[in-house]
Amino acid sequence: MTNEGGIDGSYRLLKNIMGLWLVQQCKRSFEAAGRKYDYAQLTELARRAQRLRSLVNINDPRFLNPPDMPREIKKFCRGTKQRMPGTDGELMRCCFESLALKYSDTLKSLEELTGNRIEVIHIVGGGSQNKLLSQFAADACQRPVVTGPVEATALGNLLTQARADGELSSLAEIREVVRASSVVQHYDPSDSNQFASSTEIFGE
Repeated sequence: MTNEGGIDGSYRLLKNIMGLWLVQQCKRSFEAAGRKYDYAQLTELARRAQRLRSLVNINDPRFLNPPDMPREIKKFCRGTKQRMPGTDGELMRCCFESLALKYSDTLKSLEELTGNRIEVIHIVGGGSQNKLLSQFAADACQRPVVTGPVEATALGNLLTQARADGELSSLAEIREVVRASSVVQHYDPSDSNQFASSTEIFGE
């Protein structure tokens, strides 16, 4: 955990997570092998695959930049005595479910550190467009998930400049503009037992 400085002398408690890097690198390996998918197709393959078949700790250093991400995922699963993903859909399901479990693991650490229960999880940026991952996050964390805005970084940059130029007067006003300018989606936990027995390999 670390602290990151923000506007008006604020800071946020920060924990970096690998994110969708594994998905991106699997996509690249699929394309190198002649199998071209867009992200919607990869998500649909994951949706149809068997749930919780294979899981990895996505923050493991071996996933930083391996030459072949699918092979590295399979090696992790073999080393932890799990069934290895056998199809592209199983690889994608592994990535999405493992990321959701990492969210859950990090949520627990944040709550232990702060002594506060976090009631809602917000997902912003490009990954917020993935409805399957957002539902997995709600299920794994057993908390409601709110997604959006998609262009969070660009929006924050623009509105901070607008404040510096005098168009906005406060952080509260910036947040109000964000709320009024964004379409958000809500996801409620649907299965309290789906991820409950799958957390033991995610310690760091």
